[in-house]
Order: sequence, then structure tokens, then C-alpha cells
Amino acid sequence: MTEALDRSLEAALFASEDALSVDQLSTHLGDADKGEVRAALARLAEFYAPRGINLVERGKRWHFQTAPDCAHLLRRERESLRKLSRAATEVLAIIAYHEPVSRAEIESIRGVQTSGGTLDVLMEAGWVKPAGRREVPGRPLIYATTPEFLRHFGLESRRDLPGIDELRATGMLDPVEEAFEAEMAGDDADDAADEA
Repeated sequence: MTEALDRSLEAALFASEDALSVDQLSTHLGDADKGEVRAALARLAEFYAPRGINLVERGKRWHFQTAPDCAHLLRRERESLRKLSRAATEVLAIIAYHEPVSRAEIESIRGVQTSGGTLDVLMEAGWVKPAGRREVPGRPLIYATTPEFLRHFGLESRRDLPGIDELRATGMLDPVEEAFEAEMAGDDADDAADEA
């Protein structure tokens, strides 16, 4: 029974275009016991851990992915992905860190108006989705990230997003901090000139 379940799960995951949850796998396999499905997934993940492909869970969904140490072998095929604009990258980061968030909230954080096309690009990539409406006057649409976002960026959950200390350690916040310090120095100079 154990070997048959493992083989069935392996086949289902291999053939699926999308990552699958334990509930979906259980249903797909004729309402198999969810505890047994979880145990079989753990066995398969352990079996594939040293191989060229790994079975991983991202956002409570399971799928096969290329082992990280073999990713360079597939780089040529991945080059066709288009780069996100700076605006789209900013909007994606805001949604990931603040979700669910409305367009007005995104614009407030960015300090500039966000074009509808920017959100369209992120939704077309499958990384952002409408997540309902905020219960305030006007009932604005709110946005959230998708399981595909987690899968694409290799995150198990949003808690795996880098924190401020990690971003600072990589130097990603240096230009922002330098600009902030320059602005503060300019404000201090203006205040000193006003007092004189």
C-alpha cells in the first residue's frame, strides 16, 4: 500500500502543471487518507533530496523543481523571461510585504501614482491577484500575492521574505539610506538658513 501510494503521488505531481495541496492530492487519489498522503510526501521529499530534482512544499502546495545546484544547467531556457520595470518591482514588493493592499495604499507608500498596466503585468505573471474588496467607503479592490509568487521566488511562505537587516546586509538599502540622509542634511541646512 505504501509503495503504491508513493508511486501514485509521484505520478500525479509529475504530470500536474500546477503545485498541488494535500487536499487536492487526496481527492485526486480517490479520497486517500490525508495523514498517509502527508507521510508519503515526506518520504518522496527525502527520496528526491539528493537528486537533480527535488519535491518541495511552497505555500502549502507541493511540486517538483530543479535542484538548486543544477539550476545553472537550465539558465539558457530561462533567459526568455522579461525583466520587471522598477515600478513593477516596487509594487510587487509593497504587495508582498503589506498584503492585502489597495491601489491607493500602494500609491501612498510609493509616493507616486501607479498605472493600471503595472498591476496587469504582475497579474499576468501570476504573482499578484485581486483578493476581494476593503470594507470601507468606495470598497476598493485589494491585492495579494499568489502561491505562484512563492514558488517562483523559492519561498515557503511570506515569512521567508528578507527582513530589513538582511536587506541592509546585501547593500540593497544603501541608496535609499543615502538619499534619506542627504534629504535630512538639506532640511537641516534650510532650517539653519531660516534661523540666520
